[in-house]
Amino acid sequence: MAVSKDFLNYVLDQLSSWEGIYTKRMFGGVALFQDGLAFAMIAFNVVYLKVDESNIDKFIAQGSTPLKPFKSDEIVKSFYSVPPDVFENSDEFIVWAKESFEIQIKRNQNK
Repeated sequence: MAVSKDFLNYVLDQLSSWEGIYTKRMFGGVALFQDGLAFAMIAFNVVYLKVDESNIDKFIAQGSTPLKPFKSDEIVKSFYSVPPDVFENSDEFIVWAKESFEIQIKRNQNK
């Protein structure tokens, strides 16, 4: 799940107007956090955002795919790839990322 330094820097640049984002290396990839909650994963230089029933349909409609972190066929259905047109538009990317962060807030409150 290697992530290049250049790609990670680009992702962080795209999110730079949303303060408080930080990263942690996890499982060979990189997780993006806000307030202690992981809302995104980067694997193989692809960004994946947290999904649930509130937003998964728009990811699927855009042709996004679930995270496949390892060479096995196992997938992580709770993270879907960010569509390229969304990823390239910083403002839109932040809107989608904040929705994923909100999912994590709700999930954390229900524990």
